[in-house]
Amino acid sequence: MIKLVIIVLAVAIAAVLGFAATRPDSFRVQRTATIKARPDRIFAFINDFRRWSAWSPYENVDPVMKRTYSGAAAGKGSIYEWEGNKKVGKGRMEILRTTPPSVVTIQLDFTAPFEPTTSPSSRWIRTATPRPSPGR
Repeated sequence: MIKLVIIVLAVAIAAVLGFAATRPDSFRVQRTATIKARPDRIFAFINDFRRWSAWSPYENVDPVMKRTYSGAAAGKGSIYEWEGNKKVGKGRMEILRTTPPSVVTIQLDFTAPFEPTTSPSSRWIRTATPRPSPGR
C-alpha cells in the first residue's frame, strides 16, 4: 500500500513538472484604458515624467517616495527614478522615443523588491484619435 502511494505521488509530481516545463518562461501584462480627450492634450502628460503625479495612481501609493529626474526635461532622454516602500519598490524609467501625439516608448526597469531575470522591455503608451460616432 505504501509503495502504491509513493508511486502515485511520484507520478503526480512528474506530471506537474512535465506540464510546467511546457509553459513559457516569460509573460506579458497589458492594460488598456480609453480616455475621452484629444491625443495632443494627453501626450504632454505622458511625455513628461514630472507631470505623471497629475494622473498616475502609483504616485500616491507612497507619499514619501523619493523621486529623481534627470536627462532631458521631457521626451527622448528623460529619466525618472524612484525609491519607496515595499509597495512601490525601486526602479527607473527612460523615454526612448516619442512620436507626437501618438507614441511614447518607455524602458521600465524594476530593481527592488525584485530584479527582472530577463532583459527589460519597452512599454508603449498610445493615444488614438477618437473615432466619430456612427451616423455623424
